[in-house]
Amino acid sequence: MNWVKRYMMKHRPHLEPWRGYRNASQAVFLVAAGISIVLLAWTIGGHFIFIRPQFSQFSGFLPGATLKALGKLLVSHEFWASVLASLRRITIGIGFAFCIGSPLGLLIGYYAKLRITTYTPIQFIRMISPLSWMPIALLIFTTFESAIYFLITMATIWPIVLNSSLGVSRVNPQWITMAKNQGATDLQVLFHIILPASIPYILTSLRLALGVAWIVLVPVEFLGISSGLGYIINDARDTMEYDRLMAIVLAIGLIGFILDGSIQLLQKIFRWNWVN
Repeated sequence: MNWVKRYMMKHRPHLEPWRGYRNASQAVFLVAAGISIVLLAWTIGGHFIFIRPQFSQFSGFLPGATLKALGKLLVSHEFWASVLASLRRITIGIGFAFCIGSPLGLLIGYYAKLRITTYTPIQFIRMISPLSWMPIALLIFTTFESAIYFLITMATIWPIVLNSSLGVSRVNPQWITMAKNQGATDLQVLFHIILPASIPYILTSLRLALGVAWIVLVPVEFLGISSGLGYIINDARDTMEYDRLMAIVLAIGLIGFILDGSIQLLQKIFRWNWVN
């Protein structure tokens, strides 16, 4: 068997690509199997429920009707206009949360006294459901758009603050000590050591914030607006277009999946750059 080991070691560079190919093929197979299992469960469960006469009007929730409606939805101008409206609200809301939460998180992580002072208020406020702020937002802001921005900001600022603070706590304290021994000011330490080292944690905070915002988006768009994914899903419910309703639900999940994957890609890029 020694000659087999010698052969494998000699030709390992040539065999590695095939190993990666097998791993990739296996991953594709497993992903396809997972999707197939979900579709199968959806089909069997749907037919088991909707064969009953009292539920026959909800047959639009079945996979065939839903996927057909999804195809029509993807070529609909109204749908893409609503997607752009929702993405604009998400971007502005998370943008406000990031501009406030990221610097605050870095400062909280760096200054121990500030961290102790703000711990109780932050932990208290973040446990309040973002949707609980809805009546207050409607009273304070003059437009529904402004209220939506406020609600998304309130939902997403806390993951950004906490993860940015966590990033500071994971910085090697010897780096900070060495910088200060060389005469670096607190501002220089924050910008040249803490901020670069905290980028992976900041990206994680953005990923968490996006997930929270995407969940909160649909109910906050039930406010008196005439665009957005929440609006069209509410409209499909009111008009009893159940196939279209389910298609919008799938589209929301698909768009959210793509957005999350984009941030994951950025995380891998920055992690690679930091390590190398």
